[in-house]
Amino acid sequence: MSSHNANAPYYFVPGPSQWPVLGGITLLLTMLGASAWVNGAAWGAYLNFAGILLTLVVLYKWFGDAIAESEGGKYSARIDTSFRWSMSWFIFSEVMFFGAFFGALFYARSITMPWLADLDHKVLWPDFAGQWGTVGPAGTVEAFKTMGPFPIPTINTALLLASGVTLTISHHALREGQRSKTAFWLFATVLLGAIFMGFQAYEYMHAYSELNLKLTSGIYGSTFFMLTGFHGFHVTMGAIMLSVVLYRVMKGHFTPEQHFAFEGAAWYWHFVDVVWLGLYVVVYWL
Repeated sequence: MSSHNANAPYYFVPGPSQWPVLGGITLLLTMLGASAWVNGAAWGAYLNFAGILLTLVVLYKWFGDAIAESEGGKYSARIDTSFRWSMSWFIFSEVMFFGAFFGALFYARSITMPWLADLDHKVLWPDFAGQWGTVGPAGTVEAFKTMGPFPIPTINTALLLASGVTLTISHHALREGQRSKTAFWLFATVLLGAIFMGFQAYEYMHAYSELNLKLTSGIYGSTFFMLTGFHGFHVTMGAIMLSVVLYRVMKGHFTPEQHFAFEGAAWYWHFVDVVWLGLYVVVYWL
């Protein structure tokens, strides 16, 4: 929220906007392309990348409108409170989103696997041991190797934990009115996030080329790539948000007292950190 809100209305209600509809369309194109791509359609990759590019354009324009409203003095303390509640509920919805995937992993690993390997099923699958990382009892999945915690996942854990520290330092600097220090540590946070994504891309290439671990590698492959892939998507979105905040810091948009855009992005980034710690333990170690 901008500091220029002395003449802000009681509660600002923006006019009709095309960005939610356009954002929904571009996200739909992105997911359609991704679905076609993983199912072997050559055009899927092009549609996926086009959807991503268009989504970034929509976000750029949408963020620009919100920034113009903030800097135009239209956001009062009531809007700030509304933003805080909205961001809190959004993060709660993300908790439920990842909770569903963690629940699917728990069900497959701790309930379904022992059930398929019990005595009642030995007649159907006498050689099925029910150990996690399995190719399944029916023998329809190609052999693969599981992904361990070393070295890349552990490096990525250190990177995200470090990014949480640099972001906290940046926030304290902003509250103290030190804009240069705020920008430096915020840039460091974005850089650590970018390095994290680079390592994850390398990990995926390693999984496909050397471990034969793919999205089609049974329940292990599907849960591994769904959990780590969606987390990587959230890291990317968080880095975009922090990059926008960094630009605004450099433009002098925030004051030590009023900077919810920074705080909201920071909440999101810390949430991403916590989810990764759960992933690191449950997916890579257990």
